[in-house]
Amino acid sequence: MRTLIIGGVKSGKSRRALELAREFPAPRTFVATARAFDAEMAEKIARHRAERGDAFETIEEPCSIDRAVRERCVLDCIPLWLNNLFFEGRESETEGILDSLIARLPVSIVIVTNEVGMGIIPADPMTRRYGEALGRANARLAAAVDRVELMVAGIPLRVK
Repeated sequence: MRTLIIGGVKSGKSRRALELAREFPAPRTFVATARAFDAEMAEKIARHRAERGDAFETIEEPCSIDRAVRERCVLDCIPLWLNNLFFEGRESETEGILDSLIARLPVSIVIVTNEVGMGIIPADPMTRRYGEALGRANARLAAAVDRVELMVAGIPLRVK
């Protein structure tokens, strides 16, 4: 089943994604978009890797997520992927990569993303562009998957 897990920061999205993906038969793949750009992020990546243990083969792919996904896969996470594209000056590639990802979406995949559209409107143009781009990506992914779950305080709520 194709599932999108969406929610706020520390809402339990990654934990829920692993829970669902552990139901996939082995081998399983985890596509990680995060980069260790500081010590805190390196610690978070190490913690997440330890949580997965040897249940998943990890592919670290910050930008070309469309080429990295496999059958029986977790893709974590869309906001960091988008951040990487913005940081590298590749914002214009967002729609093309997303088109390609949706076209080759595996039957068994769990995608993790953040809901950032429920807060205040950002003050600067780049942050507004980022939020709008993430909102569009989330809507497209939600339309392409079979199930959408919103994580609230560690509790999954079925949206679709």
